[in-house]
Amino acid sequence: MKTKVKLIFILPDLTSGGAERVVSFIANNISKEKFETSLWLAGPQRKTPYNTNSINVKYFNKSRVLLAIPDFIMGLIKSKPDIVVSSIAHVNTAVAMISFLFPKIKFIGREANVMSVVKDFSHSKNRFGNLIPIDFSYKLLDIILCQSIDMCEDMKTTFKIPSEKLRIINNPITDSFNLKPEKDTPNSCVQFITVAQFKKQKGHERIIKALSKLDYNFHYTLIGRGPEEENILKLIDTCNLKDKVTHISFSKDVDKHLAESDFFLQGSYVEGFPNCLIESCAVGTPVLAYKAPGGLNEIIEEGINGLVADNDEDYVKNIETAIKTVKWEPKKVRESVYKKFNKEHILKQYEDLFIEISNT
Repeated sequence: MKTKVKLIFILPDLTSGGAERVVSFIANNISKEKFETSLWLAGPQRKTPYNTNSINVKYFNKSRVLLAIPDFIMGLIKSKPDIVVSSIAHVNTAVAMISFLFPKIKFIGREANVMSVVKDFSHSKNRFGNLIPIDFSYKLLDIILCQSIDMCEDMKTTFKIPSEKLRIINNPITDSFNLKPEKDTPNSCVQFITVAQFKKQKGHERIIKALSKLDYNFHYTLIGRGPEEENILKLIDTCNLKDKVTHISFSKDVDKHLAESDFFLQGSYVEGFPNCLIESCAVGTPVLAYKAPGGLNEIIEEGINGLVADNDEDYVKNIETAIKTVKWEPKKVRESVYKKFNKEHILKQYEDLFIEISNT
């Protein structure tokens, strides 16, 4: 009698990113009594912040996922897994295109974005070009795993993926975060923070413009880097905010910065399922966000762990309300996310899904 389900997770590499972080966490932490787990990476071995100590990691040393496809095929023939789990659109597409060769293997594609929206902010709409559109390739997979309700609806309505192929599992809180102490008196200088890659879709510009309209003593910490970095830093100068902004390209102490801040500012136009928001709440720091597809409505509880604005004018008003009116309690902010996204709860959902489809 077979005692373990054999799983292979496939990613492009283990560089810093939300999908890489979550998938490597799931692979490393699901039950070793129920599952035999491997992690395949198309790219070469690099230094990574993610723990993979309890799983077998295989590097294919290719510059592109497309070039790793022949090796994936040979590897699947040899290893004979029960389930293959891929993540990120171009990896999902590659795996979908070879799935027909392995009718006995179940293939799960974990989507990382609300694709119909995020494509508007990408220079490369589809890394495989228009020859292999998502609405064709994803239908070859057995399951499309969505991180949020918005993502699931997008898959159904935009890409016409059948409902029976769709599942929703939110991202987990992957680290143990310490709750920051509650302050008796507010800071004389309000501390804001944003942790995000400098990309168009992250909406740094509208946060900076909103801050330029504030009549408060504040400081804004920006953690991140990316293609829009030069434009963002120029805008900070243009808005005369240089003395009020600290830019940190990379930090291993993000949780410390989050705990030292009064509010996390989220400007994104679209998200997959924003890990930075649940991590900010996990330390007790509330979120001030723009309304956007991608899990925000599953994370934010108005007046408990944050506020959501429909437009620029409302965003400025929400900042003022957050500072002057709302009594924020770090413990309640923390509990709002731990009750829904704690790692034990999310890991069980993954394990239940893998057991379910391995038995079909």
